[in-house]
Amino acid sequence: MAAAEDERFMAEALVEARHCAAHADVPVGCVVVRGVEVIARAGNERELRRDPTAHAETVALRQAALTTGSWRLDGCTMYVTLEPCAMCAGAIVLARLDRLVIGAPDPNAGFAGSLGNLVQDGRLNHRVDLERGVLEAACGEVLRTFFLGRR
Repeated sequence: MAAAEDERFMAEALVEARHCAAHADVPVGCVVVRGVEVIARAGNERELRRDPTAHAETVALRQAALTTGSWRLDGCTMYVTLEPCAMCAGAIVLARLDRLVIGAPDPNAGFAGSLGNLVQDGRLNHRVDLERGVLEAACGEVLRTFFLGRR
């Protein structure tokens, strides 16, 4: 996909991240795209749902599966403002996404290139194409602003 398309969809994920402020969740946003159509969108909802698995990625994957009528999300790309953790990276592989586009890296918990790279691990039965650093500064700023406000 062209860089302009990646930036456009990452900007939509940033909108979802900013909505997280309404319920005091860490501002991570995500959209799942098939072709040029957004089929799912979500932000973190751990605080809102009191659910440790309600990361933006898992919420969006559930929506995308409902939208398509299948857990197999081949042909789809996920745009997420922060590098996925191990749980989300595993879910991305299990959902058979074709592509993952990340905004900011997560050196503390990221498993799509920082602490490990689960989405491209050759020992698994599926690997995801990976693009890192799309709108990285804007994605990082949303997180920095959130955490500065909490200190």
